[in-house]
Amino acid sequence: MKYLSVVLLAVLLLTACSDDSTGPDTPVPLRSLTEGEHEVLKANNDFAFSLFESTVATAPEKNVFLSPLSVSMALGMTLNGAVGETRTAMEETMALHGLTSAEINGAWKGLSDLLMQADPRVILTIANSIWSREGFSVEQSFIDTNREFFDAEVQSLDFNDPQAAATINAWVNAKTNGLIPDIIDPPIPPEMMMYLINAVYFKGSWTTQFDPSKTLDDEFTALGGTKQPIKMMQRKGDIRYFANTMMQVVDLPYGWDRFSMAVVLPRPGVSLTEAAAELTSRWEDLDEQLGEIEMTVQLPRFTLEYEVEFSDILSALGMEIAFDPSRADFAGINANGGLFISEVRHKTFVEVNEEGTEAAAVTSVGVGTTSVPEHMRVDRPFLFVIHERHSGAILFIGQVTDLGS
Repeated sequence: MKYLSVVLLAVLLLTACSDDSTGPDTPVPLRSLTEGEHEVLKANNDFAFSLFESTVATAPEKNVFLSPLSVSMALGMTLNGAVGETRTAMEETMALHGLTSAEINGAWKGLSDLLMQADPRVILTIANSIWSREGFSVEQSFIDTNREFFDAEVQSLDFNDPQAAATINAWVNAKTNGLIPDIIDPPIPPEMMMYLINAVYFKGSWTTQFDPSKTLDDEFTALGGTKQPIKMMQRKGDIRYFANTMMQVVDLPYGWDRFSMAVVLPRPGVSLTEAAAELTSRWEDLDEQLGEIEMTVQLPRFTLEYEVEFSDILSALGMEIAFDPSRADFAGINANGGLFISEVRHKTFVEVNEEGTEAAAVTSVGVGTTSVPEHMRVDRPFLFVIHERHSGAILFIGQVTDLGS
């Protein structure tokens, strides 16, 4: 058997940026998306909510933090080596059916470049690498395609060398700015032929920061009912807001307002699952439904680390053949056959504080000036989505059920 490992890393930091990273005084105009980019982006967002829902279902009471962008890009690289039924199953699972390989690859190249250049006041890096066992023959077309469209660093490595895992982990550590120091556990199994790794790093300051002097000691009611001590941030001002009978939503911008965090608080009696379904149904039009009003928002400071192995989840979503040693076909990577995905590992980190975020998915209220000021107090389980507003791309999605640790 020949193993293929897909590794996904994401770091999200909402924190202070240094003075030399504040960017220019005016934002850079962004080009329109191509038709292919729109198609792939919609597929990525559909996949984002599907993956999030399926992941939460495995442990509804737990904190979850995913980067669908990271998952899609790493699987997108892998897709370039899949053929036949394996490729079809992967495309359908990722909502990419009907698109050609050229359309998919070209769109990912264009979207990556656009997202990384969207806001000079936000640091967003997307890095890809492919590590193959020394002596394992890799199709040149697979290497060339992933270099061209995913800017992948490709390296052959002696996996029997005790330092091989450390070499890969050093790349991981560098690309996540030290927040995810390792992902590969030595020794590397003799059956492992290749690692495909994607790392997404995001660091942004709030456009309007929370005043630390207004942060208070407070309590968060966890999903199980436990009262947990927290630091509650507070900000009053003009904030993008949407509310209906299911949920309240605030959209808090970073930098030049190209990226933002949508915080979703279910109404009392509404579950996180129900709120997530409502968010999914409204996502495409949510930006238009948000109205700017004067209000107060209270949001906990929080830091989360999360890790998940996606094999069972992706299999249940329709990708089972890719994990089956007897059926998987990755002849586009190695023509001799016998290659299958042994694992899809995802490791994430998020920190949210007064200054920003760092990280490594019914009747509207009126927004008239005479309405009573709204107040959104996030003191119980909630959802959050980091997205790019120009394209609508979902970078990160999570749920917070417990802030006890």
